[in-house]
Amino acid sequence: MTESESIDNLVAAREFLKSSLERSRELAFAIDKSVPRLEEINQSLPSLEAAIKAIERKCSLFTIRVHIDHAVGPAAAVLKVYDAVHGLEESLLSDPCSNLSRYLSVVKRLEEALKFLTDNCRLVIQWLEDVVIFLEDNAVDDDIYILNVKKSLRILGELRATEERSHLSGGCLFAAFEKLEIEFRNILIENSYPLPVTSSSISVAEQGSIAPLPFPVPVIQKLQAIIERLTANNRLEKCISMYIEVRSSNARATLQALDLHYLETSLSEFDSVQSIEGYIDQWSKHLEFAVKDLFAFEYKVCNDVFEKSGPDVWMGCFAKIAIQSGMHAFIKFGNTVTKGKKDAIKLLKLLEIFAALNRLRLDFNRLFGGTACIEIRNQTRDLVKKVIDGACEIFWELSFQVELQRQSTPPPDATVPRLVSFVTDYCNQLLDDKYRPILTQVLKIHQSWDHEEFEEGLLSNQVHNIIKEIELNLERWAKTYEDTTLSYLFMMNNHWYLFKNLKDTKLGDLMGHSWLTGHEQYMGYYAAVYLRESWGKLPALLSEEGLILFPGGRATARDLVKKRLKAFSEAFDDMYKKQSNWVVSDKSLRGKTCELLVEIVVPVYRSFMHNYMPLVEQGASPNRWWCAAEMHVTVLLDRITVMISKSQISGADIISLI
Repeated sequence: MTESESIDNLVAAREFLKSSLERSRELAFAIDKSVPRLEEINQSLPSLEAAIKAIERKCSLFTIRVHIDHAVGPAAAVLKVYDAVHGLEESLLSDPCSNLSRYLSVVKRLEEALKFLTDNCRLVIQWLEDVVIFLEDNAVDDDIYILNVKKSLRILGELRATEERSHLSGGCLFAAFEKLEIEFRNILIENSYPLPVTSSSISVAEQGSIAPLPFPVPVIQKLQAIIERLTANNRLEKCISMYIEVRSSNARATLQALDLHYLETSLSEFDSVQSIEGYIDQWSKHLEFAVKDLFAFEYKVCNDVFEKSGPDVWMGCFAKIAIQSGMHAFIKFGNTVTKGKKDAIKLLKLLEIFAALNRLRLDFNRLFGGTACIEIRNQTRDLVKKVIDGACEIFWELSFQVELQRQSTPPPDATVPRLVSFVTDYCNQLLDDKYRPILTQVLKIHQSWDHEEFEEGLLSNQVHNIIKEIELNLERWAKTYEDTTLSYLFMMNNHWYLFKNLKDTKLGDLMGHSWLTGHEQYMGYYAAVYLRESWGKLPALLSEEGLILFPGGRATARDLVKKRLKAFSEAFDDMYKKQSNWVVSDKSLRGKTCELLVEIVVPVYRSFMHNYMPLVEQGASPNRWWCAAEMHVTVLLDRITVMISKSQISGADIISLI
């Protein structure tokens, strides 16, 4: 740095110090001058502090005023609404039956008023509680003011509880709802009456529904209006229980008119299905009436009355009505039948039960398809399964049951065994238009459960096998007779029965024409053998050999005639005693047998008597001989008539053939 630059810096520093010294003198002068003013301000600070605090308090009270202003409006509304509530309560002292719509309107207005009262009380209480908190926090000395505010809060609390108390026992709304429930029940009872049930109505029910019209529209509207009010106040369950009670009782009254005591029949109370066969027929008709008419009607009414409450509600009502009115009793009876002894008649009755349930299948699906009816639906399905299983089990065992009878003894009088007539009639029933479609459907369902394919000829083949077993039984039984002649009569009767009774029938068509004519031919064969081995032996005893050319003369010839007549008479007596208890069941077969018997015996006997009566009646005129011969023929015919009458063969039929 040069010398000149150093001099300049020193000059600048001297000027700065000079200026700073001057400012310091001025500041010291100012401070000395302000000291008295500061002392004056310090003395006035307490009074200023008090003034500020007063201002602060006024500002806080202004905040309370805002709260009070907010509470004034709702408080005034509370007073007005409370007066209105008292007026509405007095209007509910009357019964709703006089004017239901007005009564419901008053109830609704009272509910709204009580809710408005509760809401406004809650709002006023909220604002006043804030005031109390503020006053207590700020230690306000006005105790009377605070006590008044708290008293108002207690009153408002009681008013706020008015709505809750009205719903409790003794409250105005509680009493109103009870009256509405009573009115609901009364309307139901006034419009509930048992369906008219007669024998003619049951038969009409099989052809189509006879259920009456649902409730009138005004009645439905009244019930729905009451339900709406009660539902809004959580009293729907009480309403539902009353409805179920009244309608269930009404449905039971309808069913009781049908005299359904048989539904309670236990398994131990009947020996076989035959003993309750009539009850099963009644069951089918009564079940159809109950489902198509009674329960269909209840289903419609439940839907109409509780439509606005939703399907779960009205379907639940219907399910309980169906159960409480007796639906389970119908299912129980069907189950009882399935548990009975397994006999052939039971198969037919099981098919009838299945047919009844199948006819009602669409109605069951419609009425009991909801979740609420799952109990009825499951029980019905279980019954259907038992019916199908039981029917198929009996059907497949029929031929085996016929075979088991092979060890039994045939009728001692050679008639058609009960088993033969029963099985043939039974098989015809299985093949007729009433049972065949049902049995076919049952077999199809059962095989589908076993994952087997149904064969169209299954039913026909089984029936064919049953008849073949009957034929084997006949052959076996015929061999058990000690008297072969009786066995011939037995086979004659049964072959003729199979031919005549199965001709032009479903079973005959199934077995075929050659099968039928074969039995007719067998009948002819056994008839010929029967007559040949019995009555056919009698004419030989009246042989004329040796009578005309007999060398002993007239007296000897007379003795021989008497001897041959005696042999004939003894043989006839033996035949009479043996066959007087034998039976030819069929009338037309009796006629054929009569004709053959007369052709074999009577002409030979008459000829013998006419030719040789003079040897017996010596000295008598020819006319007397002829009369005596005819008398003997008549006696013979009388004895044949008596014998054949015991065998169910008319003597008049024989005489008409002579």
